[in-house]
Amino acid sequence: MEPQRLSDNYARVQERIDAARQRAGRDDEVRLVAVSKTQSVEVVAAAYRAGMRLFGENRVEEAGPKAEALARMIAPGPPPAWHMIGHLQSRKAAHVLPWASMVHSIDSTRLATRLNRMLEEEKAGRALSILLEVNVSGEASKEGFARVDLRAAVETISALPHLRIEGLMTMAPIVADPGQARPVFRDLRRLRDELAATFPGVRFHHLSMGMTDDFEVAIEEGATIVRIGRAIFGER
Repeated sequence: MEPQRLSDNYARVQERIDAARQRAGRDDEVRLVAVSKTQSVEVVAAAYRAGMRLFGENRVEEAGPKAEALARMIAPGPPPAWHMIGHLQSRKAAHVLPWASMVHSIDSTRLATRLNRMLEEEKAGRALSILLEVNVSGEASKEGFARVDLRAAVETISALPHLRIEGLMTMAPIVADPGQARPVFRDLRRLRDELAATFPGVRFHHLSMGMTDDFEVAIEEGATIVRIGRAIFGER
């Protein structure tokens, strides 16, 4: 993709984010994760030069080498932040630690416990920011905690010293009309508010929800992080 087209796409997405915030009467920040999965490091470098500073990846095998290569390409400039937004298998947990500053897709206490143990073994004293993925729609094809299991999961995971819960994430159903996803986004916000009241020591300040087809509706319902790929990078 041409750098100018990337820059134009990015600007249009930012305009749409700002318009959605205004419609909702919000003055807080909405963070844009540019979903760079399957994109070459050259394309991501062009996106970086267009102003993007936060990228999201789905596959750990692809993300680590891409992050390293990009850092070399843009040096001495500051490297961007990288988020893991796709399903993470416990057996691949170690591969996400070198590059991800946040994992959106914590969907089991087993995965959380494994990440915490690996961070403890590093003996670096760091904590990884995480979001708990919730299967709000109840679709069998989607990952995430069921509603009934969420409170127990928070009790367990919030006690792990090397993980820092910062909110919730969900994947809305694929629907013809973005407005049809609104109840899912609204339900996640309500769940977040309930958990924040139940666990005042946990910072439930982020809601990662909304992608290219429905991010404006997600913002109107309280999204603080949106994950945008196609509207920036085009069709894969």
